[in-house]
Amino acid sequence: MASHNPLLAGLTGRCPNCGEGHLFEGFLRVAPRCEACGFDLAKADSGDGPAVFVILIAGFIVAFGALFTEFALHPPVWVHLVLWLPATLVISLLLLRPLKGIMLAAQFANKASEARSDD
Repeated sequence: MASHNPLLAGLTGRCPNCGEGHLFEGFLRVAPRCEACGFDLAKADSGDGPAVFVILIAGFIVAFGALFTEFALHPPVWVHLVLWLPATLVISLLLLRPLKGIMLAAQFANKASEARSDD
């Protein structure tokens, strides 16, 4: 079996262990096990990390676009609402799944699930 990049596998929604099985069942629900290698995916938890990155990236794109549009074209407020509210929704939905996959794969690559707090 050829070596694979776990981050690229996470980006494409594949198992970070083998790169073949599905990482998600549904839109954002993590599969309990990889159907290809049997790797336990249930212990992976990305928390709020993907949402933070989505907010920062989508916010930058939409704010830059809205400011550029305002200074270049001076449209009425309703044009901004029609343009940038749907753009925010679409950009956020497009980014959320790949970023969650990358966060989960980064946990796998750095063995973050093996951290313990026995203090």
